[in-house]
Amino acid sequence: MNTILIIDDDSHIVNLVEATLRDAGYHTHKAMNGIEALSLLERYAIDLAIVDVMMPKMDGYTVTRKIKNNYDIPVILLTARGQLHDKENGYIAGTDDYIVKPFELRELIFRIQAVLRRYDKPTTYTINLGDVKIDKRNYEVQIGKQHLIMPLKEFELLALLASRPNQVFNRDNLIENIWGIDFQGDERTVNVHIKRIRERLRDVTSTIEIVTVRGVGYKLEVTS
Repeated sequence: MNTILIIDDDSHIVNLVEATLRDAGYHTHKAMNGIEALSLLERYAIDLAIVDVMMPKMDGYTVTRKIKNNYDIPVILLTARGQLHDKENGYIAGTDDYIVKPFELRELIFRIQAVLRRYDKPTTYTINLGDVKIDKRNYEVQIGKQHLIMPLKEFELLALLASRPNQVFNRDNLIENIWGIDFQGDERTVNVHIKRIRERLRDVTSTIEIVTVRGVGYKLEVTS
């Protein structure tokens, strides 16, 4: 399930878009300005950002450039401006799409779906971090010349964390992505699986480490 960050200083727009996205099955985070948005990006794994152009403290073009320079995620600019040079500035900043207010909420959903499809590349089947190679096609972890076979949920959890190094995943997000939204367990399930993964990796590699972020969740760091 994809997570979308909504960035707009208009609380009415933010709440309306958030409700629409949640009804469509997306996780959401929201920020009222660029500084708050960049802080959220450091803490959570975000799959797409919707960015308003006209905001205090940091305009949408600047936010877009910072996102593109630091995170491999798509951006949709959301703005009241419709002039050609405004769109040009958006695409120069790196936006993947551009939608002008007022807009149909269904159209926004269609555009989100289209952009996310473009980012769903086959190369994401393999993750390489130092001497660690994670192959999501055959559920195998290769460390140097050694092959590590892991239980399915442990593998999926490791692969998810490794897909976004240094980004924090909260426990609820991990549960929904790995076990599903209807899972009846709690965060202790995540904690136990993380402990087992750490034990498996401890003796075979020092390249990656799963770090606990107190009060939030976990992130995977590349240590060498």
